[in-house]
Amino acid sequence: MFDLINKIALVTGATGGIGRSIVKDFIATGAKVVAVGRNQEKLKELNNEFGEMVFTMECDFNDKSQVNFLFENAEKEYGNIDILVCNAGITKDNLALRLKDEDWDGVIEMNLNSTFRLNRSAIKSMMKRRYGRIINISSVIGLSGNAGQANYAASKAGIIAMSKSLAKEVAARGITVNCVAPGYIDTPMTQVLNDDIKNNIISHIPAKRIGIPKDVSSAVIFLASDESSYINGHTLSVNGGMLMY
Repeated sequence: MFDLINKIALVTGATGGIGRSIVKDFIATGAKVVAVGRNQEKLKELNNEFGEMVFTMECDFNDKSQVNFLFENAEKEYGNIDILVCNAGITKDNLALRLKDEDWDGVIEMNLNSTFRLNRSAIKSMMKRRYGRIINISSVIGLSGNAGQANYAASKAGIIAMSKSLAKEVAARGITVNCVAPGYIDTPMTQVLNDDIKNNIISHIPAKRIGIPKDVSSAVIFLASDESSYINGHTLSVNGGMLMY
């Protein structure tokens, strides 16, 4: 078990399937968590379940000013944040010829731009302390592409390239910037798929199953730990062997 006692982690998208699992695993390793989301009821559920180990904050990731000041405000309220996990994201799928500009812009703004803004804020603070762990959640789609998801694929591929660049900038300051790229995971986003689609997906996964949120959160905890201190600019794929490189 990794030891993250006395660490504070800020996790966006904390109320979704993967985000909730990340919060739970951080607490299990001794870290306190600033859980960020937009759903008040689900944030309250986190408070009720985990008590004083969780602080909650609301943020509209389409509002640049809220995103730009989120990290700073969290540190003012709860103390130095050691770990940032950017997990918030959306999809607005369509074939390219039918994809509206606003659907392209909305996905890029939410998934890529807000992730960069949070990374920038975290780096500014972490550099002063010469320590930090940043984990950005990408996707297998960012590595492979997928028909009907040009906007989502571009945003997730952008996160990977951005993270590599940032890692080169801050490695000498004791900060790591890595990605986790989940494959198909059992979350509300995939639970709406019918059985035929699920079975087709599973047929392309060597592990012969769809992943669970714990598979992803375990990878996040590793990259947040001191045991991963010499891993930087890396993308850890969690996809059951669906894509190997």
